[in-house]
Amino acid sequence: MSEINTYFTQSILEWYDPLDRPLPWKGEKNPYRIWLSEIILQQTKVVQGQPYYLKFIEKFPTIHDLAHADDDDVMKTWEGLGYYSRARNMLKTARWISHENQGKFPSTYQALLELPGIGPYTAAAIASFAYGLPHAVLDGNVYRILSRFFGIQVPTNTAKGKTMFANLTQELLPLHKPALYNQAIMDLGATVCTPKSPDCHSCPLQVHCKAFQQDEIKKYPVKQPKPPRRIRYFHFIVINNHHEVFIQKRETKDIWQNLYSFPIIESNQFHSKENLFSNHNNTLLDLNKEDLSIHAISPPSKQLLTHQDIRAVFVEIKLNKRSVTKANHGIWVPRPTLNNYAFPKIVDWYLHDNTLYLDM
Repeated sequence: MSEINTYFTQSILEWYDPLDRPLPWKGEKNPYRIWLSEIILQQTKVVQGQPYYLKFIEKFPTIHDLAHADDDDVMKTWEGLGYYSRARNMLKTARWISHENQGKFPSTYQALLELPGIGPYTAAAIASFAYGLPHAVLDGNVYRILSRFFGIQVPTNTAKGKTMFANLTQELLPLHKPALYNQAIMDLGATVCTPKSPDCHSCPLQVHCKAFQQDEIKKYPVKQPKPPRRIRYFHFIVINNHHEVFIQKRETKDIWQNLYSFPIIESNQFHSKENLFSNHNNTLLDLNKEDLSIHAISPPSKQLLTHQDIRAVFVEIKLNKRSVTKANHGIWVPRPTLNNYAFPKIVDWYLHDNTLYLDM
């Protein structure tokens, strides 16, 4: 290891105090709990993810409990975390381990990588924390620290950048203390070398940090610009019949798969009240204008996903008789029980904000 690399690694280990920043999964050796925390914290901040981790541990204390849970129960417990493919892959992994591997987590990095939803970072975290194996974690915190300290201008979100950073972080890993080092560098990124307003004067790496020395902290990490999000216009059709409302489970391979929703009319713009149930749109829901009345339409709302910009209105309609739709795989449920079902975030916002209702 070069002199500067040795300085980097030793400085982080000397700075780290395991008693700082107490978290319920810190020091955990149980691979199930480590895996659960890492899946939840993918694309989720610690302050948001911690209550979900505790909720999952309480409801599903073992891998077998999670494997035998009902899909809807797991999705409801996950509700609000977003990126629901994580929850679907989590269930696949839990069921494989429980049913095919006698409840035992794989104990090598390569075997962990073969599980659904587990990439290099999660595999390295489980391998090092649970089994003490010498695999370095590489997440947003580590990308940021390395790019700033070494002044790396290769974009982190390119194939070249990912390979370069993966090789570097493995070179820096102390083989005798992989778990301690991995936790230390993640904590440094979360508490000191933060994305905005980093506390450089408290950083143990400050003396040789190129970004600090050149006053270019905000320049790093370098990222290649993302393509613009695809804009989609959704009309959520909230079909009421007395005290019941019609919902569907989204089973196609699109956003929000396996979540519940109201029927959706999608178009390239919002429709007017008069055009909403035109012949073209009617083919989607098979609703006769004579059998319904529009009760309310919400103002537009928006949810930003990784690659999509969802813009939505909610159209509350009343049926004059209970004759819905070609979407017969949907279900009628009492409106007060909607909280029992897992919905996309934008639908939850609507259901919990009475100010969105506009009487027509």
